[in-house]
Amino acid sequence: MAKEIWVFSEKPALLAELIANALQLAKADGASVAAVVVGNQQVIDQAFAQGAQKVYALGEKAADVLLDDFIPTIISLTKSKTPALIIIGATRQGKAVAGRLSAALDASTITDAKYFNQDSGGIEVTHLIFGGGAIRIEKANTATVVMTQGSSIVDALPPNASAKGEVESVPFVQPAWKATLVERKQKPPASVNLAVAKKIVCVGRGIAKKEDLSMAFDLAGILEGEVAATRPLTEGLDWLPRERYIGVSGATVKPDLYLSMGVSGQAQHTVGITDSRVIVAIDKDKEAPIFPQADYCIVGDLYQVVPALITALKARK
Repeated sequence: MAKEIWVFSEKPALLAELIANALQLAKADGASVAAVVVGNQQVIDQAFAQGAQKVYALGEKAADVLLDDFIPTIISLTKSKTPALIIIGATRQGKAVAGRLSAALDASTITDAKYFNQDSGGIEVTHLIFGGGAIRIEKANTATVVMTQGSSIVDALPPNASAKGEVESVPFVQPAWKATLVERKQKPPASVNLAVAKKIVCVGRGIAKKEDLSMAFDLAGILEGEVAATRPLTEGLDWLPRERYIGVSGATVKPDLYLSMGVSGQAQHTVGITDSRVIVAIDKDKEAPIFPQADYCIVGDLYQVVPALITALKARK
């Protein structure tokens, strides 16, 4: 039986990125790429359009069913097929799937994978540990390797709407126990998608007042970019919605330009910006941890530097 690399995510955009990564890894030893899909025919067609060569269709999710209820089905399927690698999207639900799958297979999960190196001895994975404070390079030696990967690690391929492949319907395995869905509440629509932003202006605790965020939005407007923030501004002070948070438990970004205003640069935040093409940092503390990671450093009061920068950029328009 030919080797298979599987991908799974309940988020279509992330699934497309996982497929692109799996196709790169599959080239080394002639493996094929299969998507494990919960959804209807449209979701299956999207997986093929993004490059999947096969789809294991778990069926559609009824309104009163949780994604967790499909985990026994995924476990049963994995034990019967023994894929070489399973890449799972590092969402909250994806991490739960990865954890239970690893326990059932008696295998560890390589979490938060960032870089990959395929050789004759297997897949070598560089991933984050200690909340993004360090990296570790590992090579798993189990029959099936389970790995989680976040967004913006690998770019999705351009979709090919005419692409087709084999579909295998998978019988549903009833869970021995299940949570009961009591209520659904509408989540406010996201106002920003930092994962696809090409220019980002990020604010930190150097901003003294919520009203002063207008400087960041003015600068981002001139740059045709988005405004982001560190965790204290989104979950502590609640000045900005959580989808604007960059960091170990927030968004991972790789813009052409990342410009920080009053961001000290703790590891919990900078883990989310390591793939930025150009990093510009503004901070009055010349010892700020973000400066060694920046391409351009401005030591100064952001309340003087940012207005001057806005004025200079407007003059160039």
